Amino acid sequence: MQASRARLFKEYKEVQREKSADPDIQLVCDDSNIFKWTALIKGPSETPYEAGVFQLAFSVPEQYPLQPPQVRFLTKIFHPNVHFKTGEICLDILKNAWSPAWTLQSVCRAIIALMAHPEPDSPLNCDSGNLLRSGDMRGFQSMAKMYTNLAARPKKG
Repeated sequence: MQASRARLFKEYKEVQREKSADPDIQLVCDDSNIFKWTALIKGPSETPYEAGVFQLAFSVPEQYPLQPPQVRFLTKIFHPNVHFKTGEICLDILKNAWSPAWTLQSVCRAIIALMAHPEPDSPLNCDSGNLLRSGDMRGFQSMAKMYTNLAARPKKG
């Protein structure tokens, strides 16, 4: 557990130092628990998620970095690889392709890449996956854009 704490403190310092380096990701550690993090990620441009800001919740195991963090979307998103109700993410690096070389920041980047390039053949959201597999890009994009507008657009004051 000491090793995981040391690693997380190192990542925390890196995130503080590089705040402006990656404007698409804002990673924040819970003040009272180094094993709980949240992230705000911007939807990738030229996707239906563009202009959206999505919140992720990280639960980091005590065996980190030997085991991957559990990550889920707190913001509703219409995407084939994200469970609509739970926010669970189907991404190989969060399961069997995990490596201790990954950091919480690089996991955020991988999730943004997944948002831009969905994998409809391993869907957690079957409706979304079926639209893509049947070639209905317009249907998929309009649903994804609608949910982005409803759930992920910053509210005007």
